[in-house]
Amino acid sequence: MQELSLNVLDIAQNSVRAGADLITILVAEEPEQDRMTITIGDNGCGMSPRQVEQVQDPFYTTRTTRRVGLGVPFFKMAAEMSGGSLSIQSREGEGTVVTATFGLGNIDRMPLGDISGTVAALIQCNPSIDFVYTRRVGDRSMTLDTREFRRILGDIPLNAPEVSVFIREYLEENTAGLLEGEPGNP
Repeated sequence: MQELSLNVLDIAQNSVRAGADLITILVAEEPEQDRMTITIGDNGCGMSPRQVEQVQDPFYTTRTTRRVGLGVPFFKMAAEMSGGSLSIQSREGEGTVVTATFGLGNIDRMPLGDISGTVAALIQCNPSIDFVYTRRVGDRSMTLDTREFRRILGDIPLNAPEVSVFIREYLEENTAGLLEGEPGNP
């Protein structure tokens, strides 16, 4: 994978397959500590300790359509190449949290890529699942919580074309404001 947002997409799709109805995604850049942390959490079926070990092996997969599972191993490799690490906390019946840390300024850190597009695509393709996406840069942050959109929209689905466009624009505009240094939670 050429950018970290594609790793986020892969891990979040694992959460979808695990039966989650709430997926949280946090991208936190901490320039003072020269660190970026990406956390994907879910309330899906969770994994046993053995499965947590196995999921980091590229030759293990629960999928029947292919014989290897490269998503988590690639994410781990990307983190370690930049001086970071990957951890997985999971409990059967409760869910899973995958946390990857990266050296923010490390020359070997892959670019984040189009994380706004990734989150928008996840929402559009999984309209019955709730997503909470937070992007933090230093002490500034922005959050998109689909539960809030549902309260406002009522019966209008999150993948309705006009809603999908709004969500994408919301993410792009608020991310741009965050990266330009506008204070607060846009």
